[in-house]
Amino acid sequence: MNQMDTGKFIAGCRKEKGLTQAQLAEKLNITDRAVSKWETGKCMPDSSIMLELCNILDVTVNELLTGERIEMNHYEEKVNENLIELKRKDENNMKKNAIIATIYTIAMVIGIMVCCICDIAVSETLTWSLIVLSSVLFTWIASFPIILLGKKGVLAAMIAVTILIVPFMYLLSILIKVKEVFHIGAVMSMISLVFLWIIYMMYRRLKGRKLLATGFAFLFAIPFTFLINSTLSKMIGGPVIDVWDILSVFILFLIAVAFLIGDYARGKGYIR
Repeated sequence: MNQMDTGKFIAGCRKEKGLTQAQLAEKLNITDRAVSKWETGKCMPDSSIMLELCNILDVTVNELLTGERIEMNHYEEKVNENLIELKRKDENNMKKNAIIATIYTIAMVIGIMVCCICDIAVSETLTWSLIVLSSVLFTWIASFPIILLGKKGVLAAMIAVTILIVPFMYLLSILIKVKEVFHIGAVMSMISLVFLWIIYMMYRRLKGRKLLATGFAFLFAIPFTFLINSTLSKMIGGPVIDVWDILSVFILFLIAVAFLIGDYARGKGYIR
C-alpha cells in the first residue's frame, strides 16, 4: 500500500468519471484541498468516507488501497496484503500514542507527588494539595482518551467530562469550603457542556469543512455568552452585560465572519 500510488489512482479514476477535484469534494462534503492532498500522496482518505469515495469512483476499497485495478485471480492476495498493512499502521500509531500517554501520566503523577510532599513539609498534612490532586485527576481522565486514541477518543473524553464535572465541582466546593463553588460552578458547567456538545456534533456533521464548523462555533458562542452572563447576574447580582462583554461579542462575530468567508472562498476555489 503506497500513498503515492493511491493518489495517482484516485486522480485517474476521478478524471475517468469526468469530475474535477471540486466536484468530487462537493459529493463527499469535504474541501477540494483534501482531494488534492490525496492525489499528491500527502495523505490517505479518511476511513469514514472511503466507502463513499469508492462508490463514486466505481472501485473497490482494495483497489483504492492498492492503487490499481485488481484482477479477480489476484484479488484475495491483495486483500490480505492491504489488511496486514492497515493493521501494521494502526499498531504503530497505537504504540506511539501509548508511549505519549504513558509519559503524560508519569509527568502528572510526579507533579502530584511533588505537590503533596511540599504540602506535608509546610502544613504537616494534606491541605491545598488535595485541590491539586482532584484537579489533576479530573484533567487526566478528560484528556487521556484523546492522547491515547486521537480523534477517536474525543467522544470518550466528552462523555467523561459530562459524567464527572458536577461531582468534581461538588468535591472542589468541599475542599475549598465554599458552597458557592458548587452552586455556581455546576450551573456554569452544565451550560458549557451543552455548548461543547453542540460544537462537537457540528464538527462531526461538517467533517471536512473545518472552516465552516469553526465559523458556526464562534457564532454559537455569542448567544451562550449572553446566557452565561444573564445566569451569573441572577445568581450573584451585577449587570447582565458590560462594555467588555460587548467587545468580546464583537470580536467573536468578526472571527466567525472571517472563518465563514474563508470557507466560502475555499469552496469557490479562490484559496487552497
